[in-house]
Amino acid sequence: MISQIKGLHHVTSLASKASPNNAFFTNTLGLRRIKKTVNFDAPDVYHLYYGDEEGTPGTVMTYFPFPDAARGRPGTGEVGRTSFAVPEGTLKAWADRLSNHGTTGLSTDTRFGENRLLFDGPDGDAFALVETESDDRAPWTGSGVGEDIAIRGFHSADMRLADEGASAELLKYMGYEEIDRHDNITRFAVPDGNEANVIDIEIIKGANHAGQGAGSVHHIAFAVENRARQLEVREALIDTGYAVTPVIDRDYFWAIYFRTPGGVLFEVATNEPGFATDEDTAHLGEALKLPSQHAHLRERLERVLEPIG
Repeated sequence: MISQIKGLHHVTSLASKASPNNAFFTNTLGLRRIKKTVNFDAPDVYHLYYGDEEGTPGTVMTYFPFPDAARGRPGTGEVGRTSFAVPEGTLKAWADRLSNHGTTGLSTDTRFGENRLLFDGPDGDAFALVETESDDRAPWTGSGVGEDIAIRGFHSADMRLADEGASAELLKYMGYEEIDRHDNITRFAVPDGNEANVIDIEIIKGANHAGQGAGSVHHIAFAVENRARQLEVREALIDTGYAVTPVIDRDYFWAIYFRTPGGVLFEVATNEPGFATDEDTAHLGEALKLPSQHAHLRERLERVLEPIG
């Protein structure tokens, strides 16, 4: 069994426009934009990162905003909802804030004893705020959301699947333990992991396979301390029969990828080197940063990429 994974590192999704995406995460949710860069494989498309002050693993939501991308089709084989942790007793304040910002899909429920506020992102992305106790992560408050209600980071991610079996076994192999089950939802968590250490598997019988597009999660990334631990995970996954990519340098972390039995794309990302490698922490996310292979495109990219501040 793998013991090096400590929970989520980041979640990466698709969007249709950069400006509404940037406004939603910084103005509405109050997260910090910690990096403004471009897609390694499609440099005409931004890669935007949002999180806490430093982009701590377990707090980082990232987006590829492909201009005018078609809306994704919900279904099985995807991460269906991404949840953020907020302090207990704050959902009423958040409901008022989100309503005032024109957020759609607002509703409340309780899952495994935790109160949730469900809502939609700009492209129909499925999100939730979950009231949690004893989450001592320091929130980002520079975007105007008070510390008393501010998002602490990820709480969990939901995997919508047609069948639990092989994906549940994979999570257990990755160090997750089943901690609760109710109806069609099974909760897994990493003991002694980071605060973003929960994955829920939701079984949906008879649904079509999801069609990826704007509002869809592209992949979820799991955190390991460093490259040495990542190589241990890679070797263990390959020995188990998974087709894992070589290690890829993503400038702010090293990454490996593999497809799960349920169809969800998993990444294992290092906590090192972090987001302050090319700009000071006080100015994260302000300037357009380009991967070295795209540096020669700066003049053109600054001309064609949508201005977002």
